[in-house]
Amino acid sequence: MSQIDTQKLAEYFEQHIEGFKGPIEAEKFEGGQSNPTFKITAASGSYVLRRQPPGKLLKSAHAVDREFRVMAALKDTDVPVPNVLHLCEDRDVIGSMFYVMEFCEGRILWDAALPEAGEGDAANAARREMYSQMNRVLAAIHSVDLEAVGLTDYGKPGSYFERQLDRWTQQYDASKLQEIAAMDSLIAWLQTHQPEDDGQVSLVHGDYRLDNLMWHPQKPQVMAVLDWELSTLGHPLADLAYQCMGMRMPQRGAKMAGLQGKDRTALGIPTEKEYVAMYCERRGIAHIDNWEFYLAFSFFRLAAICQGVAKRAQDGNASSKQASQVGALVEPLASMAMQIINEGA
Repeated sequence: MSQIDTQKLAEYFEQHIEGFKGPIEAEKFEGGQSNPTFKITAASGSYVLRRQPPGKLLKSAHAVDREFRVMAALKDTDVPVPNVLHLCEDRDVIGSMFYVMEFCEGRILWDAALPEAGEGDAANAARREMYSQMNRVLAAIHSVDLEAVGLTDYGKPGSYFERQLDRWTQQYDASKLQEIAAMDSLIAWLQTHQPEDDGQVSLVHGDYRLDNLMWHPQKPQVMAVLDWELSTLGHPLADLAYQCMGMRMPQRGAKMAGLQGKDRTALGIPTEKEYVAMYCERRGIAHIDNWEFYLAFSFFRLAAICQGVAKRAQDGNASSKQASQVGALVEPLASMAMQIINEGA
């Protein structure tokens, strides 16, 4: 395993993690674009190490310490999270900050159509239950008692979309490699169509999608919510719109495949309207106004994230081999958002 001295790391773990026993082997998980993640196999069991990438980082990006804090805080809530074991802020150990958590044996799924469920009525029922599970867990995240779990200072309350729009516009400008007209139009529209702040503040995951959930090996059950890097205090509808955006994506390859062009009813998968209604019922919300804004904002933020990945690839700091291809998604994402704006959700 390159980049990590496994002997030095094993000695460190034995000193800082109760019951840990080396030697260790480290294997990098494929797929993660942002914070490199490794399976650690040791004499005492299996663990997961998640680290910041090497090189110069954008301000506030790759905050593995925030991931560690939020998962530790959620341990005894209705939100399923892995058990976190140790945060190392000493960059001399492996060259960057990292944390260690338990290894959960389960499934990571990438295709929103959930072909793993099979065919027939039983498969359709399983798919519908899996969507209900995703919906339930998202509502649970947004219902966390922030004071009870010690997260009242986890972000700035209020003006969430204004602050997020400023942040991601700045990060997009700092990492763009060429001018993209659709992004310019989208940013301008979002800046002039922000809804008034309605006072809703909750924990938000920031990247809530199918492949950031660990599923039970056999059952339609979410075992753990992963990748909390973008979590903060914010507006809960940002998470809901972001997940619905993911379901609108095309079937572009095996990873992160959306439902564009799919017959949801034939698969037993709820429509976007039904999914939003399920969420509203769980949260006691009567109606959602400005849905086009929330969706368009989600496309914008993902496009800005993709631009950041592309910039890191150019600079040689991206953690995935596919990172350089992600930049090609920026323009299509912005164009999809403009279509929603022009034609309605």
